[in-house]
Amino acid sequence: MVFLKTLLIILLVYYGLKILFRLLKPYLMKYIAKKAGQRFEQTFGHNPYDPNTQKRKSKDKEGSVSIDQMPTKKKGSKSDVGEYVDYEEID
Repeated sequence: MVFLKTLLIILLVYYGLKILFRLLKPYLMKYIAKKAGQRFEQTFGHNPYDPNTQKRKSKDKEGSVSIDQMPTKKKGSKSDVGEYVDYEEID
């Protein structure tokens, strides 16, 4: 009889937690998505779809180009890379 009580309690706890998690899962996922969005916004600055940030960005005239940093000079490749070998197909 003790074995059946223990088994019944284990099954009730299992199914109770299963139902509880099923009910709480949408709220948990919403919380996780909100936190991930906050971390993304904190890392990369701003939300591109936020209309308030669009107003702040529109200080420059549309079509104007601004350069924040000059590109570094790239070293040219050596022309003496190797010898070209012409090959023939053998039938």
